[in-house]
Amino acid sequence: MVSHGEDSDIQFLYSILFLFVTSYFSNLLFLPQMRKLEMLRSCLKGLLKVLNLSVTVTHLMTSMLQSRQIPSSLKLIFAVPPFFVSYADMMNLKRATKRDYEKSLEYVDKVVLVFSPACSEAKLLRVKLLLAVKDYSSVISEAGYILKEDENNLEALLLRGRAYYYLADHDVATKHYQKGLRLDPEHSQLKKAYFGLKNLLKKTKNADDNASKGKLRVSVEDYRAALALDPDHLAHNVHLYLGLCKVLVKLGRGKDAITSCNEALNINEELLEALVQRGEAKLIVEDWEGAVEDLKSAAEKSPQDMSIREAFMKAEKALKMSKRRDWYKILGVSKTASVSEIKRAYKKLALQWHPDKNVDNREEAEAKFRDIAAAYEVLGDDDKRSRYDRGEDIEDMGMGGGGGGNPFSGGGQQFSFHFDGGFPGGGFDGGFPGGGGFQFHF
Repeated sequence: MVSHGEDSDIQFLYSILFLFVTSYFSNLLFLPQMRKLEMLRSCLKGLLKVLNLSVTVTHLMTSMLQSRQIPSSLKLIFAVPPFFVSYADMMNLKRATKRDYEKSLEYVDKVVLVFSPACSEAKLLRVKLLLAVKDYSSVISEAGYILKEDENNLEALLLRGRAYYYLADHDVATKHYQKGLRLDPEHSQLKKAYFGLKNLLKKTKNADDNASKGKLRVSVEDYRAALALDPDHLAHNVHLYLGLCKVLVKLGRGKDAITSCNEALNINEELLEALVQRGEAKLIVEDWEGAVEDLKSAAEKSPQDMSIREAFMKAEKALKMSKRRDWYKILGVSKTASVSEIKRAYKKLALQWHPDKNVDNREEAEAKFRDIAAAYEVLGDDDKRSRYDRGEDIEDMGMGGGGGGNPFSGGGQQFSFHFDGGFPGGGFDGGFPGGGGFQFHF
């Protein structure tokens, strides 16, 4: 039985605890009831001693918690969000945010460990919350303090190993997992962490090996499989995204390569190689301005790297070439078309767009016919075609500027095309209906 005096002390304690909780802990998530009891029982002794309450009251309170006989006034405390959170429980709540973790960490630091500095449960909780907010250096140091007190603390070994893992220090992480498993070979979380890391490293090695052997398509699948294992492992995934981007560039899959490079740069915006590879990928998709921008930025960051400088110059040349007339496109042939293919295309289009055959749209026909003739003037000549393919300006060939005006003017030369039953370049027999006699004088 509890005496009247002891009951008064308990009611006084209830009031203090209620004010204490509602003052400091208004924004935390709920814990399962048993978890509350376990953690409160673990830390309450230290808390009550700091409040200078009697040993009898301390014993009574911990006994009630242990037996789950919680008076209604103490239940009021549980009606508001509790004053610390279990990381494992929070991980199962999709609504938990970084701010939730940070607030929980603040309360553990400023209240729980102030009132009960020796509470091991609270110390481990603090390390879990530091891991949740991705403060890996602090996790390593704080878990290290716990391991100095108890070198066989499995949870501290697990948490410290995870911190090294997320810093991509996989060798040290593995040592922590292995030490824990030597102490408890059946520890489920340590086993999951250890074998998960082994699987990640295996898939990463397979991807890198296949890329170096030229098995590019297999390598793409390996990289993607490795990335799927742990999307949160940014320190490692940045290199997987870069490797995937490089392989996709080699395969000519520019759009996919840009996506992979963007992922790498989102993780580390200073990753020079990812910037270069993205520039190369943009060349593939003919984003000339984007390629020049990326490769210029890379060249400025690494002015001594001649390979980057060459890639930048290639992009500038591609941009310049993109702004001139595309004679291949005008004739509707590929850049690898043979001389005979070019000639056939020219004849077909010249017949189609001859002004004598397009009386109703004569102005449009004349413009197109001039372009067709100009295209053939360049592509039908081996020397001019070679110079054009190298990116030399039309003006350098004694031609008019591509993009407007008379394509055959310039250099003081005058070109005359007479269509009296034939076409320039030869090969046409016969005239057009309605009579010949059509001619251009330039």
